[in-house]
Order: sequence, then C-alpha cells, then structure tokens
Amino acid sequence: MVSLRDLLSFGVAALIAAVAAPAAAADAAYPARPVRMIIPFAPGGPTDVIARIIAQKLTEAWGQQVVVDNRAGAGGNIGMGIATQALPDGYTILVVSSSFVVNPTLYAKIPYDPYKSFIPVTNAAASPNVFTVHPSVAAKTMQDLVALTRKNPGKYSSATPGVGTTPDLGVELLKMSTQADIVKVAYGGAGPAVAAVVGNQVQMGSTALPPTTPHIQGGRLRALAVTGARRSSALPDVPSIVEAGFKGQEADTLQGVLLPAGTPKAIVNKVHADIARVLQLPDAKERITGLGFDIIASSPEEFAAQIKTEIAKWGKVIKASGVKAD
Repeated sequence: MVSLRDLLSFGVAALIAAVAAPAAAADAAYPARPVRMIIPFAPGGPTDVIARIIAQKLTEAWGQQVVVDNRAGAGGNIGMGIATQALPDGYTILVVSSSFVVNPTLYAKIPYDPYKSFIPVTNAAASPNVFTVHPSVAAKTMQDLVALTRKNPGKYSSATPGVGTTPDLGVELLKMSTQADIVKVAYGGAGPAVAAVVGNQVQMGSTALPPTTPHIQGGRLRALAVTGARRSSALPDVPSIVEAGFKGQEADTLQGVLLPAGTPKAIVNKVHADIARVLQLPDAKERITGLGFDIIASSPEEFAAQIKTEIAKWGKVIKASGVKAD
C-alpha cells in the first residue's frame, strides 16, 4: 500500500522534473535566437576589436547572429552597469578590459559587484602595454628615460589612454618604484594618446600594444619596453620590462568574457568551450596575435582567480598613488 508520504515524495519529484526538463531543453537548444554582446567602450579600441573577432566566429559557429552593442562611458562602468540588468539566460554576453578589475578601487561607486554581478567565462586574450618615446627623445632604453626625467624635473610628460587604465597605472607604478619625474597626461582612449606622442605633443607614452604597434613598426615611435614578463611576438626586438631592469612592473590588459550572475552552468560551459575553440581557428588566431595579443582562453575558474588577484594588485597601486576617477 502506498503511503501518503510516498505520494507526496513522488509528487515533489515529478514537479522538480517538470520544471527542470524545459530548462535543460532550453540550455541544450542555446542559442535559439540572436545574442547581444555588450562592449563597454567605443568602437575601434582593443576590447572592441577582440570582441568583434569573437562575435563573428560565434555567429558562424552558432548560426545565430551575435550583435555587438557598444556602450561606452565612465571607464566602462556604463556598459558594465547595463549588463548587470540583463536576464541571466545567455543572451547577453559582456566583454571587458582591465577596467573591470581596476574600477572597484578607482571609483567611489560602481554599478556592479565584481564578484557577485557576473559569472567569469574566460580571459580570452591579453596584451602587454608598451612604453614609447617620440624619436626626437634621447632615451634609447627605459634606464635612459628614467635618468632623463630625474635630471629634468617636470619636463617629460607621458600620454596614457585614460585615468585608471593599466597603462596609466603603469606610469604611476614606474614613478613610485624609480622616482622618475613624469607628468601624466590622460587622454580619452588609446588612439588620441598614441597620436599625441606621434605628433610630439608629449614626449612619451604608455599605451596598449595593439594600437601602438603600427607606429613603432613605421618608425614614428621608439619602443623602450613591453610590460609583459616576456617579449611580445609582435615586437620581438623590444625587451620586456623585466629585461629592461624593472621587475615587478609587469602589466597585461585582459580581454575578459562574462555572463550575468545566475546564467545556467550548461550555458556558461558552452560559451566557454565555443570561445576557446574559435580562438584557435587559424584565421582568428592569426588576426589576434598579429595585433599583439596572446591568446589565453582560461577556464572560468582560472579567470575568477585572476579577477581576485588583479583587483588586489591594482587596488594597492591606486591607493598608494592617490589616483581617483570622478
């Protein structure tokens, strides 16, 4: 004889199965319609370029359009804030740069919680930053540059892509560790910052590698060091910051992929696996590495650990330097 307890248990199990089945079916069918990819920066920058390569390849792989949605402003905070409001159904993907790990300390208030608002998917690619000077500057090495700024206080300025970007904080770190006397000039992006050094409006620059490489290769800028732990394949003749004698100055600009918190695990795993796969396609790989990026394709767990580490790292630099954004 079936007891009341057995009937209740059976009913609960049936209800759970009825709810779970459509969810599992939805996950398996993903994506069944176009997917929005939010880029919290203007078109043309490093994050936008990488995101568009990924979006194109995912569109081909999924048979569904991945639509890039640029939402620039406030150091990425506007776009990241918009992404926090999206449904956790996999149909909104966020691609971020290092501002995601810098802004929690840089700004008094941000519209997202770096640990709770999103699920890390992968750090798709990363590029070192690069210290450059106008060819008219006498410095041929980073050691030369530091010595030159010390001998001429207040004379040398460095262009950066914006307050609190990793290139900007790299200048702060250099000043803190070497007592270099450098006046920082923060522009509204890598393009204007690079153009300012090419035009000799400022003598040196600290910028992301991808938008700077063509000017270095064309002789319009002299590269002194890349900020990776090793040399970049895009500029094999330029020493790493470690080789230049400045250990502890390493800084990459990440290109991370996130999904809204609550997104089903099956969708997170699929997005990660498909992005990791398309990053290894020969044409995508050639384009990305040719821009000066290293393909990372880290796991969700690895990216989560990196986020935690970098928030702590850059938080220390920001607090020590006193840098703040409005």
